[in-house]
Amino acid sequence: MKAIYLDYNATTPVAPEVSELISRVFLENFGNPSSSHAPGREAKRLLEEARGNVASMINAQPDEVFFTSGGSESNNWAIKGVAHALREKGNHIIASAIEHPAVVNPLRFLESAGYEITWLPVDGFGLIVPDDLRKAIRAKTILVTVMHANNEVGTIEPIREIGRIAGEHGVLFHTDAAQSAGKVAIDVKDAGADLLTIAGHKLYAPKGVGALYVKKGVRIEPLIHGASQETGMRAGTENVAYDAGLGLVCSLAKDRLASGSEKKMSSLRDSLHHGLNGIFHEGIVLNGHPEKRLPNTLNVSFKGFNGAEVLGRLPAILASTGAACHSGRTEPSAILLKMGILPEVALGAVRFSAGVFTTEDEIDKTIEIFRESFSR
Repeated sequence: MKAIYLDYNATTPVAPEVSELISRVFLENFGNPSSSHAPGREAKRLLEEARGNVASMINAQPDEVFFTSGGSESNNWAIKGVAHALREKGNHIIASAIEHPAVVNPLRFLESAGYEITWLPVDGFGLIVPDDLRKAIRAKTILVTVMHANNEVGTIEPIREIGRIAGEHGVLFHTDAAQSAGKVAIDVKDAGADLLTIAGHKLYAPKGVGALYVKKGVRIEPLIHGASQETGMRAGTENVAYDAGLGLVCSLAKDRLASGSEKKMSSLRDSLHHGLNGIFHEGIVLNGHPEKRLPNTLNVSFKGFNGAEVLGRLPAILASTGAACHSGRTEPSAILLKMGILPEVALGAVRFSAGVFTTEDEIDKTIEIFRESFSR
């Protein structure tokens, strides 16, 4: 039986159109964008076209978008860049307690260098309480960093309200949108975001490319120093092929969202949830918010089971027992524990995440596989 891939939150396959574009750029447009001759000018054109496509997806200006090697670099740059640029103003940063390691570990690094970090708790759905943010802001607070959507349970944070509160206090707001970009509409102006992270491999571009949105006028120290690429903000000859691929997937994502892709994704997700409920009845628990979550993400705990054991009985279903970067561990997800979920329930968690190539037939087959294995 062909395996059914339901782990799109871990990574996505490269879209065929993107693979074709990247191959063409590798073969035909190898020029250095900093060169003044024809191949260099063509490479520069491709680069700026891609920048415009990324900006368009999030309602930003092209000169506010900077290409990076991926989500981890973008998060590190946003956090460390603001910390260094605003050190004279203060040394206090606020983050949610359920951030991705690409945010947590840069903050831990800064903590060891004398910065103070406040970790905002979340409720049972994985949501922060905006009033907690308001109370946590101090005179020396320089940055608030809260993810747009959680990678494990899919809960979407109230970033518009977070951005408004941060703005009212003159504090910069960064959001890690690695999981949400391309799955739900993002408007940096509406969200009040000063910095926003995009990871290419989460939305059908290759691994190794991403972007950081930096609102015009925001002070941020470069993470990589060198020559004048990316207007002096990120040194190093640009990866034109991958950057062009990221621009294309952002354009495709914008078109998909305009045509109602969120509704299709949520329909597949809910069909799977309904089917599992029909098999396990009261034996499964939904993790995350029932409504305020990514349309493609279903995280459920199977009572009395270990999530790894559940998937071990179903080799044809490719899903995850937690974040991909924690795969293989047997302890409960730290994210679920911070949401107040009991360890024995958290241990049974499995995350299913659909994508643009997921079909209704695959969801039906997944339910049937579960039924054959667990109905007895």
